[in-house]
Amino acid sequence: MSELVKISSNLLYAAFILYLLGTFFFGGAIRQKKIHGNEEKPNRWGTIAVIVSIIGFIAQLGYFILRWIASGHAPVSNMFEFVTFFGMMLVAAFIVINFIYKTPVLGLFALPIALLVIAFASMFPGELNPLVPSLKSHWLYIHVTTVAAGEAILAISFAAGLIYLVKCIDQSKKSARTFLLELVMFSLIAVLGFVICSVIFKAGHYEATFNWVDKKGVEQTGLKYELPALIGPHEGELQTPDRFKPLFNVPGIVNAVKLNTVIWSLISGIIIYLLVRVIARKRIGALLKPLTKNLKLDFVDEISYRSVIIGFPVFTLGGLIFAMIWAQIAWSRPWGWDPKEVWALVTWLFYAAFLHLRLSKGWHGEKSAWLAVVGFAIIMFNLVAVNLVIAGLHSYASN
Repeated sequence: MSELVKISSNLLYAAFILYLLGTFFFGGAIRQKKIHGNEEKPNRWGTIAVIVSIIGFIAQLGYFILRWIASGHAPVSNMFEFVTFFGMMLVAAFIVINFIYKTPVLGLFALPIALLVIAFASMFPGELNPLVPSLKSHWLYIHVTTVAAGEAILAISFAAGLIYLVKCIDQSKKSARTFLLELVMFSLIAVLGFVICSVIFKAGHYEATFNWVDKKGVEQTGLKYELPALIGPHEGELQTPDRFKPLFNVPGIVNAVKLNTVIWSLISGIIIYLLVRVIARKRIGALLKPLTKNLKLDFVDEISYRSVIIGFPVFTLGGLIFAMIWAQIAWSRPWGWDPKEVWALVTWLFYAAFLHLRLSKGWHGEKSAWLAVVGFAIIMFNLVAVNLVIAGLHSYASN
């Protein structure tokens, strides 16, 4: 079994490299587009990019299947497994939509998002663990995989919406729109910063241990930091004296480790962002704008809208209907206002409002693009904050 796990890990790594290569090929495809007479020249770089992306997806699918065989259950039971599966479904959704619309720039935005998602997953423990009793159900496969598929399709809407905003917003003028767009770009860079920091300190086998007092006043031991502790836990005492001492401690009601991670993400994100700004001497949005010059706004708007039309019913099945069926079986009630259930409902209500505003109020174009961006932010909050920070019946997902 250990050999299967090793092979599956290698396949996941290969998929990551192939998605990265695919991104570069999509960049080449944007520059190649030329017209000869009345016929468009076949986009060789675009074809290579799609083939590389498909091979990467097959490699990641091989990772998923081998890990399933090795563990004996669908590998979607913890954060590492779910987030990698989410990344795989995001690529699958992109491949399908790309075959319909055939626009290389979508790959140039969608694949980097998938890369960030998979890189983020690698920050969690990847060991195989037996299922906790509450997860030993066929509804694990049905509910979780359908949720991931629905959210992945909705993520394509975000990628298309981001492309729309980059193209339509005038980057040469200071405005609330340019500030918000740049804030979105910084958020993506902050995720990249977190991944880079985690990789560096993991490679150095960094670990700091604290004894501390929780919010109930009970002394606790063995709290581990995998990033230098800029902030320490409540009444924390560092047990590894050769490690960085916290600048200050936080109250017991604050999750010090998670807050420390957020601070490191922001610091590293700011450093990377400033470096890019100094080198390029322009906003990130302005830096990306030339990539969208051959696109029609109505075309991108349609991709974003169609992604929501497809993703919303899939998410409805997985995030609400299948979830309530499983909750009834597992906990003898279909709904209990658990934080994860509440935010699933918030996500569903938001996209229902998205479609209502689009169809009834005529919110097309830029308004629709901003809604797609906000929707993805809600999905990521549900994935990260609710799973990791807020305690509830779904807290096992943070393992």
